Amino acid sequence: MSKTDNIELIRGDPKVAIRKLSVPTMLSMLLIMMYNLADSLWVAGLGSDALAALGFISPLFFVIVGIGNGIGAGANSLIARAIGHKDKALADNAASHSIFITIILSIALPLILIPLLSPILTLMGAGRCVSMGVDYGNVVFLFMIVFLFASVASAILRAEGDVNRSMYAMAITAILNIIIDPIFIYVLHMGIVGAAWATVLSSLISCIVMGYWIWIKKDTYLRINRKVFNYANKVTKDICSVAIPSMAENITMSALIMIINGMLTIVAGTTAVAVYASAARINQFAMIPLFGIGTAMLTVTGTAYGAHDYKKLKEAHRYSIILGYGVSILLSIIMFFGSDYIALLFAYTPESAPLAPLISNALKILCLFLIAMPAGIMSSMTFQGVGKGLTSFIITLCRSIIFEVIFGYVIGIVLGFGEFGVYAGLVIGCACGSLLSYAWCKLFIKRLNKNYTK
Repeated sequence: MSKTDNIELIRGDPKVAIRKLSVPTMLSMLLIMMYNLADSLWVAGLGSDALAALGFISPLFFVIVGIGNGIGAGANSLIARAIGHKDKALADNAASHSIFITIILSIALPLILIPLLSPILTLMGAGRCVSMGVDYGNVVFLFMIVFLFASVASAILRAEGDVNRSMYAMAITAILNIIIDPIFIYVLHMGIVGAAWATVLSSLISCIVMGYWIWIKKDTYLRINRKVFNYANKVTKDICSVAIPSMAENITMSALIMIINGMLTIVAGTTAVAVYASAARINQFAMIPLFGIGTAMLTVTGTAYGAHDYKKLKEAHRYSIILGYGVSILLSIIMFFGSDYIALLFAYTPESAPLAPLISNALKILCLFLIAMPAGIMSSMTFQGVGKGLTSFIITLCRSIIFEVIFGYVIGIVLGFGEFGVYAGLVIGCACGSLLSYAWCKLFIKRLNKNYTK
């Protein structure tokens, strides 16, 4: 598909665009999960201390990923709106601004984070794993630019409808990391530092490939260079208006996990935390199609909003929810009836075998989470697409920290239903948050149509 075909796709029928954009995005997300899993699987062979060190450094690494994804979401939203408005100069300038922001953060953040790495890991309770965590962290934070650029460049490609090449770049990273991880760790005897270098190198190669498309082959719709870059506070502010709330959403979700773990520890001990972590991992895989559809929505709604085509925006919102429910209901049925078999993935040793029935029962409740989410995800992504990042964050905050925590606490702890009460509370809270998000978005779209037709 040529670059003009990609632009016509995102400007055309929203139903066709969402279907065609979502599938490669889903595959990209699946590859990213495989990429993250590869480090853990190979590092596990070094022993429990190395695996624990990776576990302590992972939340900090995901902060980097969250920053990259946030800048990417902000750039995607503004570029899509500019393309919809047929303002090529603004689209080029927005893409150039996102790269400029990436470079600035890639210089500033390592200078702040690397000296603080050891104290942070100590405060997190890493203990004897601090030195290995610092060894890994020094490498990935020093070369932060490859992770930020990979996220932002992928988002730029998605914004112009070129989701296939965005997927190819992620595939290069994931496959290369899986291959070279054991070479650096075991063959070259670099240990956990080898895992860090493998992660950096695999991301660097994908950056080189995307850089080749953008600056050497020059066959992308958008131009990113000094000629089209005209710094403007308004453009930076517009990107950050989506980027910062998007980053805050990632932090909110991390806080939610900590709160859930705390509640589960109160009602059923650390075993319940292990059970929830296993079930949540399956849920994350099952939610990939929903986030794939939602990410496609961000581009489509941004383009429709930029073109002032609010009927198309309304249709995209409606269709994505229908598509999301179709997928989530099917996956929920599979998870419910296949829970006994799925649980065995995390309970295949004599030590972990007792967890199998607990994980199975948890999946039977948490599979309903998938049905509760589509309206909320698609509405939140719609707000990001039109540049209302703060609204999206407020909705996420209400759903997770208010509804899910309150219902989980009341049903699980106050009413005494234990860990399964916490699970049920999470599902009910998610459903309430999704209803709020859906109602808010419907009202927003209704007002757009009403004001535009006056």
